[in-house]
Amino acid sequence: MVDYEVTIHTGNRACASTINSTYIKLVGTDGESDRTQAEGPLSFVTGPTSSLTVSCPESIGKLVLIEIDKQGLQVFPDWFLAKVEVKSPERDTYTFPIHCWITGSKVHCFPEGTAWRFFEGENHVDRSLEELKQRMEDYRWKVYQNGIPHCIEAESPDSLPPEVRFSFTKSTQFIFTAKTGVIMLKLKGLADCKEKWKDFDGISRSFWYKNPVSEYVQKHWREDAFFGYQFLNGVNPMLIRRCTKLPSNFPVPDVPSPCGECSLKAEMEKGNIFLVDYKLLDGVETNTINGKKQFLMAPLVLLHKTPDDQLMPIAIQLKQTPADDNPIFFPTDSEYDWLMAKIFVRSADFNLHELNVHLLRTHLLAEVFTVSLLRNVPMVHPLYKLLNPHTRYTLQMNIMARLALISETGVFTQYAASGGEGMFTILKRSMSSMTYSSLCIRDDIAERGLQDMPNFYYRDDGRQLWDIIYRFVQQVLEHYYKNDAEVKQDSKLQKWISDIFEHGFLSQACTGIPQSFTSVAELVKFVTMVIFTGSAQHAAVNSGQYDYGGWMPNAPTSLQRPPPTKKGTANEVTMLETFPDVNTTVHGMATTWILSQQSSDFVPLGNYPEERFTEKIPRKLIKEFQGELEELSVAIKVRNKSLKVPYTYLDPTEVENSVAL
Repeated sequence: MVDYEVTIHTGNRACASTINSTYIKLVGTDGESDRTQAEGPLSFVTGPTSSLTVSCPESIGKLVLIEIDKQGLQVFPDWFLAKVEVKSPERDTYTFPIHCWITGSKVHCFPEGTAWRFFEGENHVDRSLEELKQRMEDYRWKVYQNGIPHCIEAESPDSLPPEVRFSFTKSTQFIFTAKTGVIMLKLKGLADCKEKWKDFDGISRSFWYKNPVSEYVQKHWREDAFFGYQFLNGVNPMLIRRCTKLPSNFPVPDVPSPCGECSLKAEMEKGNIFLVDYKLLDGVETNTINGKKQFLMAPLVLLHKTPDDQLMPIAIQLKQTPADDNPIFFPTDSEYDWLMAKIFVRSADFNLHELNVHLLRTHLLAEVFTVSLLRNVPMVHPLYKLLNPHTRYTLQMNIMARLALISETGVFTQYAASGGEGMFTILKRSMSSMTYSSLCIRDDIAERGLQDMPNFYYRDDGRQLWDIIYRFVQQVLEHYYKNDAEVKQDSKLQKWISDIFEHGFLSQACTGIPQSFTSVAELVKFVTMVIFTGSAQHAAVNSGQYDYGGWMPNAPTSLQRPPPTKKGTANEVTMLETFPDVNTTVHGMATTWILSQQSSDFVPLGNYPEERFTEKIPRKLIKEFQGELEELSVAIKVRNKSLKVPYTYLDPTEVENSVAL
């Protein structure tokens, strides 16, 4: 007889333990063991390990698989198994990274942790077919709305497999956080108040949670310099681009003022003029809130980089088509004419940011990357090992967003100008304008002509993060794929990208998304984009939502009066009447507060479970990756201390591995 020493590690998390009877079978290249019972009830408590000996008549060769099942009581029926380690009679140690919930009484199969590509290893190919067959049942595609990326077929989080649901800790905290916001608003008597705001003191009293950034916004929101700054370093740095020629529908006069002594044409030639165009909002059907039709403009904004490197707005047109009732507003106009124009821009920015920049380009894409990974790539594959930590909670988060935010009774549907029919119009238009290059920060910045824009911290920090992620991904993938031919031959890689092209980008070749991988370099860039999108990009456009939008006048979810059709008619009274009603304001405020919260089980970018990779080289690369991220974090913190306007959203220590809150 020969003995195999087995150590079972229960996850160190709430409700991870089980008191069921548990069984294990070892499968090797030369045979398999009998199904052996582990230690009895109460063995598998949270955190500690349990050991047992599995005896075989003779060696079963190199271990390739374990089978685990549990039987018995329904008290604590689910068990979170972290990993299993087996020491063979030959004194070799095999690690089986698991990191998932063991549910029911069926047999669960887990491969040994050494990564395998899928043009080799017949045993792994055979076993993976069983694994993926179950995954394809568990993770099905669904068309939520025509014209936008497909999603997971699941009516509620409870219908998801346990391994992709929120932890007990996160579920409890999320419910508590959401209820806290609503309770605070109800205590203030604001959540159901459909009245207009009477003065700014009332708005200030509703501003129930403050932090240094949100207080800065409250103090400076009227200022042109801060208005311009937000196009670079607010929650939506994705629209501004260098302007070398005015659009034909934006006839700004070429006069020295407001650019100083130089003419507008001369400043454009110098590269000092920038444009923000909200054309995707043009003609969108707007919401009706509290029985009143809402207003959402599609502005064009012209900005000037001054000699002291400030970005200042110099012209705003609130509708796309020039007309007598569509004046171009300038800083030289009356205080309230100019302020009202900026308010309509900020409201447009809120709506386009939430739907295009935040929902579509981070959440919905991350869901596509996740579903395709789970359906097509087995656990033993290097791509699965590399990307799985970046998919955590993505599916549940998106299901909850569809139920609580954009459903017929969702908060966004009820309280945003674009809620309802307009919401899907904007998503479809945004989808048609999305390209692969716009998802890759270096390509995107170059296309928008912003390479040398001063004080552009999103670009500076984002490019450094992209480069660090790129180097890590390149080193890991080049460890497994020695040449382009090996990438072409890997059926799992090809199926993963094929599904993404079909279900995420709706088979639109014009997006530039690869339909297959033909080289290691192509694979490296795409995987870098996937990780960057779900981590750094999501942090940049999500984490500051309450900071910049908690003070409603800086980011109104909706406006309930039309914009001025001629100058000289705006004043503080008309501005207050234009703002959303009290209940609309505070529900928007509460929602951005919830979305901006960091979970207690937050996992920073770069954190991989220690045994996700069992080979020495990938584990060494992970340590180096984490070291580079820490160095960047230190540099960002030092830089941020010198800033007059706060910016923190791409500090790696504040960037979640995935799109989950």
